[in-house]
Amino acid sequence: MAGKKGMIHYSKEVKLLAVQMFLEQGLSQREIAQTLGLSHKKLVEHWLHRYRREGSEGFDKPIGRPRKEPQTPQAYVERLEMENALLKKLHTELRKAMLARRNTGSSNTTEEAIQ
Repeated sequence: MAGKKGMIHYSKEVKLLAVQMFLEQGLSQREIAQTLGLSHKKLVEHWLHRYRREGSEGFDKPIGRPRKEPQTPQAYVERLEMENALLKKLHTELRKAMLARRNTGSSNTTEEAIQ
């Protein structure tokens, strides 16, 4: 369910009826909301704006984020292999940085001992 808890989703037919009542019958947004039993007139205003911008196809769009498609086993394995390669590369770089830090401190003492 998209939206807040208790939110009512109206059908395409109700939205088109509200637009028709406004454009053809000349009713106000408040009258349309009362007639159709809508919670407030802002719904009608929003539907009119969408209708003017996109036509009746604007009411066919799905609400919310699209669902994730299930991954195939092959795609899942490929993703895990890519993650492993990245983690190995990161581990190698961190190990080099750690060794470089260790060597910088010890290189000064060995030079002094040689002289």
